[in-house]
Amino acid sequence: MNRTAITAAALLALAGAPPASANSYPDKPIRIIVPFTPGGSTDILARMIGQKLTEAWGQQVVADNRPGANGVVAADIAAKSSPDGHTLMFVAIGHAINPLLQKNLPYDADKAFTAVSLTAILPQMIAVHPSVKANNIHELIALAKGPKPVNYATGGIGSSQHLATELLTHMAKVKMNHIPYKGGNQGLLDVVAGHVDMTMTTALTVLPHAKSGRVRALAVSTTKRLDVAPEVPTVAESGVPGYESVAWYGLVAPAGLPPKVLEKLAAETVKATHSADMKAALVKQGAIPVGNTPKEFAAFIKSENTKYARVIKEAGIKAE
Repeated sequence: MNRTAITAAALLALAGAPPASANSYPDKPIRIIVPFTPGGSTDILARMIGQKLTEAWGQQVVADNRPGANGVVAADIAAKSSPDGHTLMFVAIGHAINPLLQKNLPYDADKAFTAVSLTAILPQMIAVHPSVKANNIHELIALAKGPKPVNYATGGIGSSQHLATELLTHMAKVKMNHIPYKGGNQGLLDVVAGHVDMTMTTALTVLPHAKSGRVRALAVSTTKRLDVAPEVPTVAESGVPGYESVAWYGLVAPAGLPPKVLEKLAAETVKATHSADMKAALVKQGAIPVGNTPKEFAAFIKSENTKYARVIKEAGIKAE
C-alpha cells in the first residue's frame, strides 16, 4: 500500500473503533493533527514523536496535516474530537497566540485542550547586515532611536519572528519598521543581500551566514547562550534584562482526557523526547529538547499568552 492508502486506512480505523478505557489505552491507531503542510519543522517533529509512540505501543500513529489560519483549522478539529487520547495535536507558538490575534475562534481556547508536554524550544538569533552600524544589542537600540528607521524582516504578521522582535522593541522602548515576508528564510536572504537591516530567525539558519560574514549575529533570544554559538550573547545580558522569546513545539489533546490516559501519554512523550536519537534529531533542527509535565506545559502556554498580550495590543498587531 502506498503512503496515502495507509493513512486513509488508519483514519478509517480511528473513526470506526470503539473508545478505549484508560487501562487499555491505546487500543486503536492514534492521529496527530499537524496544523501545517508536510515537510516543515512542525510536521517533521510530529512524525518523529509519532514514530516513537508507535514503537512503544505497537499502534500506528498517523500524522494528519490540516493547514490553515495559522493553526486554527487544525485546532478546531482537535478541539471537537473525542477526548480518549486517540486524537492529538502537535502545536507551535501560534496555539498560544491565536486567541490574541483572532476574534471569534470556533473553539474556547481556554477550555478546549489538555496540555500533554512541551517537546522543544527553538532559539532565535538577531542578525544584521554587515553595513548596519551595530555590533551588539545596545548599539542596535541606540540606532533605532536615531533619525533613520531600522527595518526588520519576519516570516509574516503574527509569526514568532514578528512577536519576538516586537517584544524586543516593547521592552527597549524603541520603534522599528516591520517588513513581513511569506517565510522567514526569504527575509533572511534579503538581510544577506542588504535590502533589509535585520531579522530575528532560528539560530540554525542564521549561523552559516554569520560564520561566512554575510550577516553579523548580535544576540540569541534564550536566557542562556547556545552551545553551538557560545560567543553570541543573549539579548538579556546585552541591555534588555528579562528578555526571552522562543519558538516552540508541543503536544496537546482535546479537553476531558482521562487522567490515567494523560499520565501514560505524557510519560511516553517525555521518554520519546529524551531518547538519544530524538535529541540528536531535535538538535539537528536547531531545537532544544524539553519534555515537561502536563501541568508545566499548561503553565507555559498561559505564560506565553500573557507575555505577548500587551505587546500585540500596543503594537496593534492583527492576523493576516
